[in-house]
Amino acid sequence: MFGKYFWVFLISMVPIIELRGAIPVAVGMGLPLVPSYVVSIIGNMLPVPIIYLFARKVLIWGSDKRYIGKFFSWCLEKGEHGGQKLQAKAGKGLFIALMLFVGIPLPGTGAWTGTLAASLLDMDFKSSILAVMLGVLIAGVIMGVASTGVFGALGSVLGG
Repeated sequence: MFGKYFWVFLISMVPIIELRGAIPVAVGMGLPLVPSYVVSIIGNMLPVPIIYLFARKVLIWGSDKRYIGKFFSWCLEKGEHGGQKLQAKAGKGLFIALMLFVGIPLPGTGAWTGTLAASLLDMDFKSSILAVMLGVLIAGVIMGVASTGVFGALGSVLGG
């Protein structure tokens, strides 16, 4: 059982996949939803302060390097594009916009991208982390409901 939760934890830390992929995997493995939700949130949030404090510096440093430059530049562009979209839509409501950006589980809108965007927009650390955390909680609820609904329906169809 611990091994399954460990996989859920690791999956929730992976960029792009994050909690949005970890919760359906947990449900698919037959793990209880609430502990899986908690493990996914912890795993998804663990990299967030590191991303906020260091990602921009590392990406700028690596953007002109020979082998990693294209990828680092792509990450910077993605973060800047996400930040500009947030800024344009939000105006003074940037906290709410960041929370919703992270909370609505669409491809490329997770904690990694949201945190990088907040860093590139020079949002303060505390507000950024709180907005991302609330967004992760919202995304977790949405994914939990969606996952249990989909797997419950599949179980009914296949089992009955």
